[in-house]
Parts: sequence; C-alpha cells; structure tokens
Amino acid sequence: MKLPPLKALPVFEAVARLNSFSLAAQELAVSQSAVSHQIKHLETYLGEKLFWRSGRTLGLTDEGRQYLDAVSTALLQIERASEQLLGREESRLRLSVFSSFAVRWLVPRLPDLQRLHPQVELALEMSSESPVLSDRVADCFITIHKESPAYSYELLYVERLFPVCSQDYWQRIRRELEREMDVTRRNEPAMTTAEIARFPLLSTHSIYDKAAGDWEAWYRAVDEPIPTGARVQHFSHMLLALEAARFHQGIALTNDYMLSTREDSEEFVRLPSHSLITGDKFYFAWKTSRRREPGIQIMRRWLVSQAIEGGLRGETG
Repeated sequence: MKLPPLKALPVFEAVARLNSFSLAAQELAVSQSAVSHQIKHLETYLGEKLFWRSGRTLGLTDEGRQYLDAVSTALLQIERASEQLLGREESRLRLSVFSSFAVRWLVPRLPDLQRLHPQVELALEMSSESPVLSDRVADCFITIHKESPAYSYELLYVERLFPVCSQDYWQRIRRELEREMDVTRRNEPAMTTAEIARFPLLSTHSIYDKAAGDWEAWYRAVDEPIPTGARVQHFSHMLLALEAARFHQGIALTNDYMLSTREDSEEFVRLPSHSLITGDKFYFAWKTSRRREPGIQIMRRWLVSQAIEGGLRGETG
C-alpha cells in the first residue's frame, strides 16, 4: 500500500477549511513554517499544486479541491471509526438545512430527537439556498437537488403552496364577502380566485425569483392571470410574508412545513381554495460512502418518521 505523507493530510485539510496557513497553524498548535513545509511536502509527493496564491489571497486549485473532497471523507471516516472503538460513536453530526425549514419545522422537533437519541449531538448549519454537498460543509443535508452521484437521497416532502391568513383576517374576509359562519368549516364553500384577489396578496420573491412569481404560478395552475388591479405586497422570503399574514396584512402563499406545529396551525386559517405543486422536492442527503455511520442512519430514520407523522410524506405520497 503506497500512501501519501500522512502527517500532511490533516494540515492540508485545515488550511483548505480555514483558507489560511496562519489560522491552520494556530488550530494545529504548530508554527506557520511547519504548515508550509507539510503542504510543500504533499504537493511534491503528488506532483500537483494544491493551492494558488495571489498576494494575500489563498485558494484551492481544481486539483486541490478534488483532493480535499476525498481527504475530508477519509479523515472523517477515521475519526468515526476511532470514536466507535472508544465508545463515543454518533457524538457529533452536522446537518445543513434551509433556514425556513429549520426554524419552522426542524427546531420545534429537536426535543424529540434528544429524548429518543441522546447520543446524537446535532449542530445545525443554516443555508438560504440549496447547499453545496460536501463534507467540508456538513455531514448530511436537507436539499432540493439530487445532483451529486456521490450522495444518497431520501424524499421527505414534495412542496405545495396554498393561501393562508390570520384568524382575525379570516373574519374580515367573511364579513366583506358576506359568507355564512361555519364553526366546523366542514362545509366551507370554496373561495373563487377573484374573491381572493380582492384582498392584499403577500408575495415571496425567493420562491420563483421574480416579483409576484408565486401568485402568478398559483393563478396559472387554474389557467388564469392575476386579476388586473390586484394589490401585491412584496417580501424577500416566506418567513417575512407569513409574519405579515400573522399580523393581519393580507393573504400569503405558504407550504405545509411552515405551518407544521400546533401553535402555527391554530393561528392561521388555510383558505378554501386550490393548492400549487411547485415541483421542489426536499431530500435528506448523505454521502453514500458514509452510509454505515450510525449517526447518519439515526438521523435519516428520525427525519422520515417525523415527516410521516407530521403529514409531509402522508400528504404527498
């Protein structure tokens, strides 16, 4: 077995992760010259430049980025195997997750994870967009893309959007539309799209990356345009639009996981109208080469069970 200089590998990983020779030296408690020596030794062995330097700017070359992916995985597997023999397996797990999914769905359920699996120490990495799948970012991910063949994916949720408003605003809608009071809401007549357009439409820009794109798609699902004269208020993210709806400012389009807790489901009213399937699918993703790690499999099973129990998988099949 012909191996590279093993002492240089943790040094390489630290420099690449911290993007700094000096910070890597501090973390590893060695001199900066020792770090430089190890990187040069590794580059000489490989016959490739791993970093490019321009003044004070440091970055990975294409070869360095490719090598880092493999080295990071190998070092993590060695760490996990060692922890297992020491009786400390499953102690730490980094999960990268969308901020809205984390705040509205995941965090309220974490006490259940801690109760059932106290050996799992979960660290959340928040992302506003679909994260880059890499061991450098996290051990596992919630993502809407299945682009990396090196990863395995478990479907959690197929997104659909539907209109909601606050309880108080629903009473206003009833009065203005002269709808009869139905406490049970079992026989609630559907609202027409024209009736919904009589009230302010709270729009989330980030869903379709265009102004009023969510409401345009919602109307297009029934082959209609947004009615002329509709009042649209614009927000960058769904969390903001939903908060505006909470404070009686109009009607927002939201999805199942944003209203997945009992408190939220009681505070909002889902209007009797159609839903829009956006096409986004939420997956739990993990590197296939790490599939045997107990912590990752615990998280996979727990997330799937919570999605089924919370109606995400049940609603979408």
